[in-house]
Amino acid sequence: MENRKKMIKTRTRNRTPSHSDYMSEAFSEAFSGFRNNLGGPFGAVIVKDGKIIGKGCNMVVSQNDPTAHAEMVAIRQASKNINSYDLSGSVIYSTCEPCPMCFSAVYWANIKEVIFSLSRYDAEQMGFKDNHIYNEISIDHAERNIRFIKVDHPAVKDLIEEWSLKTDKFLY
Repeated sequence: MENRKKMIKTRTRNRTPSHSDYMSEAFSEAFSGFRNNLGGPFGAVIVKDGKIIGKGCNMVVSQNDPTAHAEMVAIRQASKNINSYDLSGSVIYSTCEPCPMCFSAVYWANIKEVIFSLSRYDAEQMGFKDNHIYNEISIDHAERNIRFIKVDHPAVKDLIEEWSLKTDKFLY
C-alpha cells in the first residue's frame, strides 16, 4: 500500500491530479479502514484548490458512533484543517454514493460536487440500508418504520422570537 501512495505522488508530481487519483486516495482510505476493523468498506477525501484538505474511512465500529461514516469523518477533518464549517468550492470523492446523512452533510458544508463509484443500490447489495433510508425520508411520518411524533410545546414561540431578534447570529 505504501508503494501505491508513492506511485500516486510520482504520477501526479508533474501534472494536475485527476478524478481517478483522488478516487484512488478514497479507496485507499476504505481498504485501510476495513482491513484494520475500523468500520465498513467506505472511504472519502475532500479536495479544495487541488489539495486534499480532509480524508476519512468509515469508523462506525471502532468509534461506536453511527455517524462516523467516511464522508462525515472527512468533512470533520477538512473543517478542522481549514478552520471553517464552510467547505465552499471543495469536492468530495467517496467510494460510495453518500447515504442520506452524509448527503445532507455535503449540502450543509456547501461542497460543490460529489464524485462516487458505488451506488446506494450497490451498498444495499453489500448489506447496508442506505437505500431504505432514502425511501423512508419521502413517506409520511405516520408510515415510517420509526415513529416520528410532532409535539407542540410552549417554548417554541419564544425560541423562534428570540432567534429572530438575535442580532449577532450566524446563518449557515
